[in-house]
Amino acid sequence: MTSLLRVSVLASGEGTTLQAILDACAAGEIPARVVLVISNNGGSGALRRAREAGAAAVHLSSKTHPEPGALDQALAATLASYEVDVVMLAGYMKKLEPVVLERYRGRILNTHPALLPKFGGHGMYGMRVHEAVVAAQESESGPSLHLVDAEYDTGRVLAQAKVPVLASDTAETLAARVQERERRLVVDVIGQIARGELRLGD
Repeated sequence: MTSLLRVSVLASGEGTTLQAILDACAAGEIPARVVLVISNNGGSGALRRAREAGAAAVHLSSKTHPEPGALDQALAATLASYEVDVVMLAGYMKKLEPVVLERYRGRILNTHPALLPKFGGHGMYGMRVHEAVVAAQESESGPSLHLVDAEYDTGRVLAQAKVPVLASDTAETLAARVQERERRLVVDVIGQIARGELRLGD
C-alpha cells in the first residue's frame, strides 16, 4: 500500500489504546495515520490526546445531536469528510447505528477483553468481562479484535491474543494484563491491514 492507511478512532474514555496507535504511527512502526478521533464524551482523555497529536478531535453525542438518527448521520458524514479507511472502536461506549454500519461495513473494528465467543454479548464489557472470567475459573483469557456488525460481539474475529489467568488473579489484575496485550494486538492488526497483509471484507 503506497499511501498511509487513514484511521478514525472512536473512544469514550481516557484513550490509552488510541495513544498506542498514535505512538506506533508517529514512530513509523505502522504505515497508518490517525486522521480523526470522535468521542461521545466532550471531556474525554481521548479528545485531549488527539489534539496533542495533531489529529482532528470531534465531540459527537446525543447532546450535540438529540434527534433520532441525527447522531448516526453526523458520524457517517464526519467519517466521510476525513476520507477514513478504517474505523477503530477503542472503548467506545455507544452502539453504532445503521447508516454508519452500512457505509463502513467490513471496515469497523472493535476490541473485546475476552476470547470470543466466550464472555461476549449485551452487557458484557469492561470489568464485567474480567469478573466473569475469574468466576468461571478459566485458565486463559485475552483480547479479541473483531469486525463490528449490528449485534454485540458477533462480527468475524480477526485476531486474538492469549494471556494466562492466574490462580491469584482478581478482575483488576487480569484486566491490567489483558489491556496491555490488547494495545499491542490493535497496533499489530492495524499494521497488517495497512501493509495489505490482512484483508477485511464482509
